[in-house]
Amino acid sequence: MFGDFIPLYITIAIATGLALTLLKAAELVGPKRPNRIKQSPYESGMDPIGSARERYSVKFYLVAMIFIVFDVEVVFMYPWAVSFHDFIAGGAALGVMIVVTIFAAILAIGLVYDIKKGGLDFEQ
Repeated sequence: MFGDFIPLYITIAIATGLALTLLKAAELVGPKRPNRIKQSPYESGMDPIGSARERYSVKFYLVAMIFIVFDVEVVFMYPWAVSFHDFIAGGAALGVMIVVTIFAAILAIGLVYDIKKGGLDFEQ
């Protein structure tokens, strides 16, 4: 079993070695002329306004969590969609469809709950 993956391990080792070698070469050969402008924070070509230590609203994190949940949902649904033809051929299409519908319904209920609680309303 291990022998089947030797080409993969060699490719990973070569890619890692090449990446590290090129990073080190760029660090050694590249110009080093630091100045105040190069070391200042960059905000889309504008001078930074305010402190970088400001706290984000909790709603920012809630939206990020919703994104992650639905991203994971897509990760779980993609293999199901790719294999659905095989489920039809095997006679398990109805059972699999019910399970996936329950999975999507639970997430949809969570999204509706979040909308009702105002989790996506940023005007407050």
